[in-house]
Amino acid sequence: MTGLGAVGRRGPGMAGLAGRTRWAVLAVAVLLGVLAVGQLRGQAGVPGLSNLSAQELGVVVANLNAQNEQLRGEIATLERQQSDLATAKDRGESAVEQLQADLARIRAWAGLTGLVGPGITISVRGPIGADGVQDLVNELRNAGAEGIAIAGIRLVPGVVVQGGPGRLAIGDVGLGDAFMIRAVGSPQILTGTLTRAGGVIALLATTYPQARISVTPADTIELPATTRDLRPADAHPRL
Repeated sequence: MTGLGAVGRRGPGMAGLAGRTRWAVLAVAVLLGVLAVGQLRGQAGVPGLSNLSAQELGVVVANLNAQNEQLRGEIATLERQQSDLATAKDRGESAVEQLQADLARIRAWAGLTGLVGPGITISVRGPIGADGVQDLVNELRNAGAEGIAIAGIRLVPGVVVQGGPGRLAIGDVGLGDAFMIRAVGSPQILTGTLTRAGGVIALLATTYPQARISVTPADTIELPATTRDLRPADAHPRL
């Protein structure tokens, strides 16, 4: 009886354990079902992939890789273009600055703007002809003068010295027997070229013995801009 009683007391505990086991199995089954449904829905979100073979899936992956490589190539091309445009912009700015500097030099050379710089002053006193003054001007230009003015008048195309001794004039302005020639350029080179033995001043001394020509270097020479209209009357620029 005692043994039976003991067996009877263990019965309810074993029944409870069996019930908990059934509930655990049921919970695992439900969880597996949820996971299966989720997997099926995920496969349904990619149409057609679930029906492809392994070889076909490999082709899809290879195509995706090829497209990615193409996109990377396009990105690299765009980056190079951006770099080239930035470089071109920098070069363009440099080119504009260079063109502006060149234009300023051309305008100064043409006499459209005034000039300030080192140079020389040539004092001419006594009778001299236009050919003698032109010899001085030509020698100055050959020596690298960047600008020349006679009696405050800038020498540009169309402005010439004319007349003989005592009747010398530049344009409509008479020079008389005393005037100044100013030139911007290297004082050493200009002075040396004019005053060297056998140079232009020495030759003019034999042609016009009564004329006195002296050269004075200067740290600063100012030349005015021309007042002459340099635009052609009949011609037109052609590019």
